Amino acid sequence: MSRSILELIGNTPLIASRVLNTNPNVSVLFKMEGHNPGGSVKDRAALNMIKSGLDKGSIKTTDKLIEATSGNTGIALAMIAGIYGLDIELVMPENSTKERVQTMRAYGAKVTLTPSGVGIEGARDYAENKVLNDGCIMLNQFANADNWKAHYHTTGPEIWKDTKGTITHFVSSMGTTGTIMGTSTYLKEKDTNVQIVGVQPTDNSRIPGIRKWPRAYLPKIFDASKVDRIMEVSEKEASTMARRLAKKEGIFAGMSSGGAATVALRLANELDKGVIVSVVCDRGDRYLSSDLFD
Repeated sequence: MSRSILELIGNTPLIASRVLNTNPNVSVLFKMEGHNPGGSVKDRAALNMIKSGLDKGSIKTTDKLIEATSGNTGIALAMIAGIYGLDIELVMPENSTKERVQTMRAYGAKVTLTPSGVGIEGARDYAENKVLNDGCIMLNQFANADNWKAHYHTTGPEIWKDTKGTITHFVSSMGTTGTIMGTSTYLKEKDTNVQIVGVQPTDNSRIPGIRKWPRAYLPKIFDASKVDRIMEVSEKEASTMARRLAKKEGIFAGMSSGGAATVALRLANELDKGVIVSVVCDRGDRYLSSDLFD
């Protein structure tokens, strides 16, 4: 019996593609991060950033926390901050789905919406301004090493164990880049031949959770040497694959998961043999008010 819901974070299952992968010599495995209690991979980083911050004294229970988010990190932070009794304000573009906003508020967070025209960069600027002028404390998922370390200590070891060390390729959409940085660091320590593949959107594609950052906003935790290959996916490909995952594999997930799956399946068609693990980073119910599943 678990004593806390926080004990349910991590140890998510790997599910083999039964239909969409058509190469019999390659396994495509989906890492089902929607099984985390907050519904996404971001539970891991949020827990590690808050717990480590409290342990180190860089955040205190009396602090007012603030964080810019495109959605999943905010939900995870709202859930975990509530459990720890912390005051948190989450900042998102106003075109974020209402499910995200309502979920954060349900967990007790204050939610501030910034103009959609300035995107997540505008939300980040707003949060930075509150830190400078109002004394707020930012966890700063884009520069906080405890983001990627969460995946070094949990996601990477889980994948290595569950594939019995046979993984040849790891595919992850890149947003804050915490997932790919931490998992890459661990897997490369185990086997330098494991190929790390990052997923980015094509120019002019808008895919929630995947970014091609302007240089000024590039996450400080990102280290290009830890990614062997970057493959691009279009908005149409990502949304089409999200729908196909639901219909063909019974995997209900969002567009960034569809983007990663597109790349994983494209990669499977290139290989003679291999074991590919692709991150399914959240659940599809987070997108029901959008047109993704219309």
